[in-house]
Amino acid sequence: MCNISHSASEGGSPKFSKWIPQEQVCQKAFELARSVLPPAILNHSLRVWVYAKWLAERMQENEKESSIDPSLYNLLFVACIHHDLGCTDCYNGPERFEIEGADASVEFLKQFNFSQEEIQLVWQAIALHTTPGIAERFHPFTRLVRLAVRTDFHSWDEVDAKLQNEVEQTLPRLNIEKVLGDAVANQAMNRPNKAPPNSWPAALVRAKLEWPDWEGVNKGF
Repeated sequence: MCNISHSASEGGSPKFSKWIPQEQVCQKAFELARSVLPPAILNHSLRVWVYAKWLAERMQENEKESSIDPSLYNLLFVACIHHDLGCTDCYNGPERFEIEGADASVEFLKQFNFSQEEIQLVWQAIALHTTPGIAERFHPFTRLVRLAVRTDFHSWDEVDAKLQNEVEQTLPRLNIEKVLGDAVANQAMNRPNKAPPNSWPAALVRAKLEWPDWEGVNKGF
């Protein structure tokens, strides 16, 4: 069990408050994320939320695309802000990091009055967010998180460029590719079961083994 340090004043920082919904579940979800995530991954997670909400709103305007009801936006925030919890020391359990993060978010949500079906949406979105091809064709909730992650890593270009520039000025990238890639690879190097064959963690481990002296962004990222 890790010690989680919460600060009541941190969530009110002007840097973050613009992007965080005021509902209690969102505020507490952010407090948890901020207490365990390094700044680069925290900023990334908030950017993912901004892009996911933007995509959800655009999809609602397009009758040909399935989106989610706005009543699920609070849970969408939780899924986005928690999607990388599993790469932290606090949630470094025996399962691959996506599953550990999904399980951690489920435990967090049990203190609130959500249905099992709603909680399962969050679990699926976090668990599948690194699974290309499947996440994009799954429930629209899962698809939104996946596409928002892809947006932040520049493999999906449907989000307004002006919005992306604004978000990255407020929530800078801080070398997120290196920070996240190293965190996931280092976990899996110590626990090989966390990097099953053909998974994204496995690709990071292969690259780390092939280029052990490389100090840049993991070549498997």
